[in-house]
Amino acid sequence: MTAPTAPTAATTDAAATAPTTDTTGTTGTTGTTGTTGTTGTTGIEVLHYSAFTSRPDGGNPAGVVLDAAALVDGKGTDAADAAMTAVAARVGYSETAFITERDEAARRYRLRYFSPLAEVAFCGHATIATAVALAERDGPGELVFDTASGEIRVETTADGDGPPRATLTSVPTRSRPADPGTEIGPTLAALRWSVDDLDPALPPHVAYAGNDHLVLAAATRERLADLDYDYDALEAVMRRHGWTTVHLVWRETPESSAGGPAKDSGDGLANGPADSPAQGFVFHARDPFPVGGVVEDPATGAAAAAFGGYLRVLGLVDGPTRVRIRQGEDMGRPSDLLLDVTPGDPRVRVSGQAVPIPSTV
Repeated sequence: MTAPTAPTAATTDAAATAPTTDTTGTTGTTGTTGTTGTTGTTGIEVLHYSAFTSRPDGGNPAGVVLDAAALVDGKGTDAADAAMTAVAARVGYSETAFITERDEAARRYRLRYFSPLAEVAFCGHATIATAVALAERDGPGELVFDTASGEIRVETTADGDGPPRATLTSVPTRSRPADPGTEIGPTLAALRWSVDDLDPALPPHVAYAGNDHLVLAAATRERLADLDYDYDALEAVMRRHGWTTVHLVWRETPESSAGGPAKDSGDGLANGPADSPAQGFVFHARDPFPVGGVVEDPATGAAAAAFGGYLRVLGLVDGPTRVRIRQGEDMGRPSDLLLDVTPGDPRVRVSGQAVPIPSTV
């Protein structure tokens, strides 16, 4: 594929070597480097976390700014946005989250997300990372994030000796069939896929859970693994339709039949809900993100939430259902995202862990 001029660290394994805190703003080949001083001239601290994983070399790296006051106070909207975009570009991850307002007593925060190129209305993995960072600082419990897409509630829990787990509840989801001529055809051309590469049981949709994602289901795992797309062409299609990512999935198998107990995956992640006999699913996913300046995202919580809504609209969820999404495997950054979907609730719960990325400099 044709990569962007300066691909971000989210496209490489090297992102795992970025520091836990970034306070210099000096850009290197694996993101930003340094652990003391100030980020550029802003005087803020950027924490580095990897979300949807229990290992710093897995999951999706995110920058987290727990206090962005120096970037926004006394500045106009354009100047504040430019300052946060500049920090996100220096960090080099697919997204960096910024807390711009806070009510510490109520554990309520205004949260904004920036890719290296622009603001994103909602980002799942940066939400999980921010929630875990706050839980490690202030203790577990419920948090409320006010985002451009709406209110996002997050429950954080301690997980024994392991990293905290965070579960976000999305805004109401929706999903509609994609248009064959204007949406599906140009996207398949940019991906270098054909209609025969798609799973006919899972039709293309545009799904929403804070922002829009085109959902395309591959017929085989091999098709999903062989991702070699035209970066510029896909970016143009996505910008034309306002999509944040293209959510490419492959269905591995339903994990348990309705009426039977949910199975455990063997790594502590149940494929079916612990308190319900409804069936569960396992999917594998990949998310090109050229509109954010990133070739591919290794874990995409916003797209996962939208996908949960897609499954509900298709009628594949007939009771409380847990869906496990494996993402990032083909990038060398394996990620686990757990979705809880209920037929009568348009919201989707997305769960995962997050861990600090240790400094190696």
